[in-house]
Amino acid sequence: MTQPSTLRELLEEGRGDAVAIAAPGGVDLTYDALRPLTDDVAAALRGIGIGADDRVAIVLPNGPDMATAFLAVACAAAAAPLNPGYRAEEFEFYLTDLRAKALIVEAGSASPAVDVAKRLGVAILALVPRPSSGAGSFSLDTSGAPGAPAAGRTPEPEDIALVLHTSGTTSRPKIVPLSQRNVCASAMNIRASMQLTAADRGLNVMPLFHIHGLIAAVLAPLSAGSSIFCTPGFNALKFFGWMEQARPTWYTAVPTMHQAILARARQNAAIIAAHPLRFIRSSSSSLPPQVIAELEKTFHSPVIEAYGMTEAAHQMASNPLPPRTRKPGTVGPAAGPEIAIMDDEGRLLAAGQIGEIVIRGPNVTAGYESNPKANAEAFTNGWFRTGDQGLQDADGYVSITGRLKEIISRGGEKISPREIDELLMDHPAVQQVVTFGIPHEKLGEEVGAVVVLREGMQCTERELRDFVAARVADYKVPRKLLFMDEIPKGATGKLQRIGLAQKLGLG
Repeated sequence: MTQPSTLRELLEEGRGDAVAIAAPGGVDLTYDALRPLTDDVAAALRGIGIGADDRVAIVLPNGPDMATAFLAVACAAAAAPLNPGYRAEEFEFYLTDLRAKALIVEAGSASPAVDVAKRLGVAILALVPRPSSGAGSFSLDTSGAPGAPAAGRTPEPEDIALVLHTSGTTSRPKIVPLSQRNVCASAMNIRASMQLTAADRGLNVMPLFHIHGLIAAVLAPLSAGSSIFCTPGFNALKFFGWMEQARPTWYTAVPTMHQAILARARQNAAIIAAHPLRFIRSSSSSLPPQVIAELEKTFHSPVIEAYGMTEAAHQMASNPLPPRTRKPGTVGPAAGPEIAIMDDEGRLLAAGQIGEIVIRGPNVTAGYESNPKANAEAFTNGWFRTGDQGLQDADGYVSITGRLKEIISRGGEKISPREIDELLMDHPAVQQVVTFGIPHEKLGEEVGAVVVLREGMQCTERELRDFVAARVADYKVPRKLLFMDEIPKGATGKLQRIGLAQKLGLG
């Protein structure tokens, strides 16, 4: 197993006539077609002045075109995939913060990102699908993006391949630049954990603007020369139809998806029996041991729970495949980077002691961009602090005991409570607000907020929800709004998001 240090090297593993990308009802795309596609896109980008150091935002629906566009851009420049569900205000923030030089959208796209890019002077590149040439095959129309040709430098291992934002407890999300080496190391870590080979086929239902989908569902299988069946996104009603068509050997998903699949598994027992899976992978939030047991009983396949985050280019720990021991309720031993437990003073703790989970390794970002304060807080003696509390047992298996951060994790989507605070504060009737997570049986957490109205003013829960919904993606909209006379505070007078739901008797 050779260790690639750039994405272009990673794509060399696949046998030329082997299938790289497939899609529902589509023509298969081979590695012999995928590799020239990435070269063509690199040449098109250089032709308009975009080189290895530039950032290209991508706003596309989930599916094979999104997968190949990410790959092709990341082989030539820094790819910045964005959630197509964002509103105009969010696109304006992200395109500005990223200093994006270009934006890729589907030809004829009605995304608000297009108007925002025009206003900001960001070059708009139209992706023109060529489905008859294979799933994910496309050409790039650069006619709307005049620019002088750039020098044709091929990205090197330390050049940035992928740029994502991570939600923070402050209102401003942090930029996480991941190098070519970072993403290749993580892909290879997952390949090793899952023992992926050219004979495997992954069924992808994960969104491809998240680290989980990009690395675990796309790069890891391609690093093994295996194939990916790219769906338009998760749909529990279509999952078993896709399973029948794709004949996958595995899939990766977040807990809410697994639970929705289980709810429809009984009436699809024949498909499950006809297409046995080698394993099922879960990540992005905790999978209850009861759900693991039900999945394994239903699919007759081992369920592998992994632990990841954007700053680690996804995977940090993973339960191993049989015959090695799996421990439900843990996220397994280190599976790529080194993992340790650290106290507040930066001392590493012994097995069984609770502290902050810290990591270091070639898949870990070198640091947040233009944010020395965040980097000073995040790195201690070369270790990256995850913000998660946990412990390692004597065998090295990691258990997460709580989140030190206040981020709300709704079905794998990360939401900054401060961002929602500030949006609600923009409403003329709102005087004070605190946003927090409410425990939810299926999603993990739901968004809630306590609101104090200005004296003499009135506003309904529906009005406030509509106000937020017009400005941010749907998953960020509070599902529960409580109107109170004052904001609940801790003993020191500080707002306390963590534990607030329990204090208010919610969830």
